[in-house]
Amino acid sequence: MDVEVQLALFGRAALAALLGFVIGLEREYRGKAAGDRTFALLAFAAAAITATGVEVFGLEGTSRVIQGVVAGVGFLGAGLIIRGSQTHVRGLTTAASSWAVTGVAILVGVGAYLTAALGTVLVLLILEFDAIPALRRIRDLAESGGADRDDEP
Repeated sequence: MDVEVQLALFGRAALAALLGFVIGLEREYRGKAAGDRTFALLAFAAAAITATGVEVFGLEGTSRVIQGVVAGVGFLGAGLIIRGSQTHVRGLTTAASSWAVTGVAILVGVGAYLTAALGTVLVLLILEFDAIPALRRIRDLAESGGADRDDEP
């Protein structure tokens, strides 16, 4: 494999690591077990494996590589979930975030940079839903069945 190809593969993996780091910052800010470094490493690995698969097998032949990445991250995500009691589960959002970061990294790995960047923004919006007043208001209205909470007694 020539140097140009290797640098391109590294560039993809580095970009994915950066996007994973950004998403991980939110988890770090929330004090979760998996944060910026974990998500950056996860994204780097997923993009590196995917990009290598694209290089070796072509875009059409990479589906099995992607399946392996997704399955591996599923096991990692399962380790992030802690059941405190029969009704209380912790770590589910962080586990789902790790899967979302993997999706972003796979997009980078196959060269879909714009989609990966937009996906990163979407993941951050979802994670920060309550921090955005307009979105919080929409959710509150939906939960109340459309009734304005200010009108309630």
